[in-house]
Amino acid sequence: MMRGPSNWAVAVRKPDGDIAQVTQPIESPMKRHKLARLPIVRGVVALGESLAIGFRALAISANYAAQEEGQGDEEVPTELSRTQLFFAFAIAIGFAIALFKVTPALIADSLPVDTTGWFVIIEGVIRVSIFILYLVAISMLPSLRRVFQYHAAEHKAINALEAGDELVPERVQRYSLIHPRCGTAFLLWVMVIAIFVFAFFGRPVWYWLIASRILLLPVIAGLAYELIRFAGKHTGNRVLMTLLAPGLWLQRLTTREPTLDQLEVSIRALKEVLRLEQTDSPDARRVEVMA
Repeated sequence: MMRGPSNWAVAVRKPDGDIAQVTQPIESPMKRHKLARLPIVRGVVALGESLAIGFRALAISANYAAQEEGQGDEEVPTELSRTQLFFAFAIAIGFAIALFKVTPALIADSLPVDTTGWFVIIEGVIRVSIFILYLVAISMLPSLRRVFQYHAAEHKAINALEAGDELVPERVQRYSLIHPRCGTAFLLWVMVIAIFVFAFFGRPVWYWLIASRILLLPVIAGLAYELIRFAGKHTGNRVLMTLLAPGLWLQRLTTREPTLDQLEVSIRALKEVLRLEQTDSPDARRVEVMA
């Protein structure tokens, strides 16, 4: 799946070997409201949009994958209903908050820690540890290997685009599995930035502790978005890349070397987004495709 400023596209390898693609425009609040384009606020908006697009792309992929050979002419559902999208959001966000926000806070609160400073640091260490252990655990699942290969194929295609290279599988294969705008790096920085944000609120009683971890999540996500966005525009800055290195290393857990066939799928989605964005904009070089 590839996303540009105004459009997104998903390409899927069907059971018969053909590549199907679906494109949709992005009706972003950031185009209509100045408030939504403010720093930090735009990060929250972009995160919500990315989650919604991701769920829709997964539904499209699953529907095409469920097709049997010989059914290529039949129409495949490409949209989630509002109810389905709401429940997908609720389950995913609820799980993430419970595992990565509430659980670390409650574990740290149960420990005999006297000072607020140490409490926030220990909570942060627990949160990052749970996140890394979670990634290690899912990276060992054989069923997710293809998902991680396609994830790497997206990174390679975008790296080749940004290097100005030809978008063909054999050339794209030479590029790195790692990309600074990856969601894995974003999530790690959400965990790290949370340590500094929560330090301002001390160690409240347990119910306010849980409430603060939930209510401050949009602010933290917005700050992490600004950091990743800045890093994506300054990949040549060695000091910045050194600071962001842990997030880049972590991508090794969520990427696997893709095949040429998988790269062909990622290139198809990328080219379709570039075609649509070039139509909408007089300057195709301004296209930004998020990994």
